[in-house]
Amino acid sequence: MTVTLERTSTKAQIKFLRMSASKARVVLNLVRGKKVGEAFQILEFSERLAAEPISKCLASAVANAEHNDDIAADELFVAECFADEGPTIKRFKPRARGRAGKINKQTCHVTIVVARFTQEELDAFRASQELRDATRPTAAKAKSTDRKRRVAKSKKTVEEEPAVETEPQDEVSQEQEVAESAEETTEEATSEESEVKEEATEEETD
Repeated sequence: MTVTLERTSTKAQIKFLRMSASKARVVLNLVRGKKVGEAFQILEFSERLAAEPISKCLASAVANAEHNDDIAADELFVAECFADEGPTIKRFKPRARGRAGKINKQTCHVTIVVARFTQEELDAFRASQELRDATRPTAAKAKSTDRKRRVAKSKKTVEEEPAVETEPQDEVSQEQEVAESAEETTEEATSEESEVKEEATEEETD
């Protein structure tokens, strides 16, 4: 009797991660059961400090699956992910009156397991992707036709509007007349002032 061992999953581990297991589990719960591409996007935009090392661990698991099992990254998903508690590093901080404050630096071991989708799931994903690709050109074409229709309508309205005749020469002439009238008024005012001054001087001499 021959027994054939078929590798259905591939894993990667991070040992002695300087972080508590509870903090790592919060991020692992976000990517559990997700596609590899979707998991990378979630980890990229996550603000948790555990997202960076977990993203590296996931990349290592995907690379192991591609190299060892010849499985494409598009066919993988996060089958399992968990964080186990590691050893606690004990330190102390000096306190008053010769006392010591205890400091416990926790560590954890992160494990990520990726597996390949079944053939039925892959066929369903590909069918949905083909349907999505088939509907995209029609939507883009409809959008372009709507834009062309709007542009043609705007051009038509511009052509139908009557052209407003402008008379720049008349405006210039009006401005010149206003300026000349202002000069005349200033000249009259200056002449009147000079006459008043002359009369005043004559009276003083008399």
